[in-house]
Amino acid sequence: MPSSKRLILVCNDDGIFSPGISALADVAKKFGDVAVVAPDRQQSAVGHSITIMDPLRTTSFELKNGLVGQAVNGTPADCVKLAHDQILDRKPDLVLSGINHGSNAGINIIYSGTVSAATEGTILGYPSIAVSCTEFDEKADLQGCMEAAERAIQFVFENGLPKGITLNVNAPPGPLKGLKWTRQAESRYTDEYEARVDPHKRPYYWITGRLEILDQSEDLDINVLREGLGSISPIQYDLTAYSVFSALSSMEI
Repeated sequence: MPSSKRLILVCNDDGIFSPGISALADVAKKFGDVAVVAPDRQQSAVGHSITIMDPLRTTSFELKNGLVGQAVNGTPADCVKLAHDQILDRKPDLVLSGINHGSNAGINIIYSGTVSAATEGTILGYPSIAVSCTEFDEKADLQGCMEAAERAIQFVFENGLPKGITLNVNAPPGPLKGLKWTRQAESRYTDEYEARVDPHKRPYYWITGRLEILDQSEDLDINVLREGLGSISPIQYDLTAYSVFSALSSMEI
């Protein structure tokens, strides 16, 4: 294949056999060659962790859509880093992560392995997009998410992205009713741990809890999704609090 053709790297955190990654790869094929490098197992909520104490290994698998992908015994961020440095024979023009089964809006962005794979692509200098469906069921209709992903990809190839910016796309299952630019909702989990005892009489704990939305502005990702629309948020990995940096830097410490 000619080297001038685009190469799109596709990753996720649900694992290489997730229906969502095959769906996203199908969308990516409309824009160029596709390379799939993804975890060999479920890696939800691992955030941006990377593997440093164990070796990484890869295994080739055929996906449901006929593409051959590389499964990695590591995290989503591991997959993107390894693809960039070792697996790909040329640098990608775009990094896609998803389609995740479960919303990655609000505070979920911090915990998400899906978003972190895309963010790692941004760190490495590639335009990157994370895509998630609000429905956890792996049999969910991903039609709207695929359309939202296609529109986001087209936007990036036509307009580019500023340095350090990742696009985070979320959409409900079913047909896409609209796609809006949004902000990350201010939210948090009220965590609770349920104490249980296993058959050997040893205690263990299972996390539960609920999501609290701390702002009800109309342009927040979670609120737009509740309206049945898709959301697309520009996010960044630079965590500096610029709103207070100038004031603090003038103070002695």
